[in-house]
Amino acid sequence: MSENREIEIMESVYDKNDEVASKINAELTGKNIYAINVMGAPGVGKTTSLIQIIKRLDGITPYVIEGDIEADFDTKTLQSLGVKTVQINTGGACHLDSPLIGKAVEELKVDNGVLFIENIGNLVCPAEFMIGEHAKMLISTVTEGSDKPYKYPLAFEKANIIILNKCDLLPYVDFDEEFFMKGVRALNKTAPVIKVSGKTEEGYDEVVAWIKERVK
Repeated sequence: MSENREIEIMESVYDKNDEVASKINAELTGKNIYAINVMGAPGVGKTTSLIQIIKRLDGITPYVIEGDIEADFDTKTLQSLGVKTVQINTGGACHLDSPLIGKAVEELKVDNGVLFIENIGNLVCPAEFMIGEHAKMLISTVTEGSDKPYKYPLAFEKANIIILNKCDLLPYVDFDEEFFMKGVRALNKTAPVIKVSGKTEEGYDEVVAWIKERVK
């Protein structure tokens, strides 16, 4: 007698997400939009860095998608500065996904410029999901400690540019820059690591030069 067996076929959640992300990327490219997925833990200065970057773009139109679990403080701040911004609240999810980004892109009506997607404050999940971006920008800080590349390797491995923020506090915190860079370079040989300060504004000209070169 033949034995009937039930076979369960499961589709990876990553496959569907990546399929949508690929379509978003093609759409943005067709509209001359360079999209940057901005990642980092809570409190590293993602929004502060965006403000410093945007005010140096010199004629390049910025757009922002703000991701948060709850609240919209950062969106209101950016909108008050005249930046076209839309809010995504996940209600608990620890990262943005490509279907959410697709809807936000439609709402923004982007055309010719740079789209910054500020992801949820998290060093794990955002690095795992493509959301239609052309580049990943990882923001870390000296106040987090120098062990972050060792504890959260995927975010550092996938970053196209790494910003080390709050460098004005280096004299006052226990941060081993050599140890930090050794961890970064073990994971990522090519991403520039740029030291900045959201308070003194140092370093952001170099970040913007990197962005402008890619927007070309």
